[in-house]
Amino acid sequence: LTGAQIFWTDETQMALEEYEGGQEDAVKRYLQLCNNRLSSLIQLVLGELSAADRTKIISLITMDVHSRDVVDGLISQKTEGPNSFAWQQQLRFEWEQPSLDVNVKICDFSCKYFYEWVGNTARLVITPLTDRCYITLTMALKLYLGGAPAGPAGTGKTETTK
Repeated sequence: LTGAQIFWTDETQMALEEYEGGQEDAVKRYLQLCNNRLSSLIQLVLGELSAADRTKIISLITMDVHSRDVVDGLISQKTEGPNSFAWQQQLRFEWEQPSLDVNVKICDFSCKYFYEWVGNTARLVITPLTDRCYITLTMALKLYLGGAPAGPAGTGKTETTK
């Protein structure tokens, strides 16, 4: 899952850079690639799979649907490049080649990814509220503060915090 997030971040960043460089359809072409990949995953999950593989692929589909929606939002907001806030506000995973580390970035916050194993479990849908929670909690971390998501049981507070 982390690898998929790294590739999505890298490819979206490249599409935005190409758009900024004058290729006006770069992000739209990348959206089509996202849709094609999503269709392939859906076809895969419709076939015969072990329970563990089905869980992994459904988790990938859940994340890829959000990723596709983000790319679609970048197009509809007419995002002008990789430095725009519409892109910077997204949770991004970047591979750091020299050190072989993964950096997690959102807005002006950055930290190392520590590869915490949370198991092969289903993922909750990522909503605009989830995205706002990511920003709020990471900015609190940056300011050496804490955060305590509150709400009814079963609404994704623990999953969002993970």
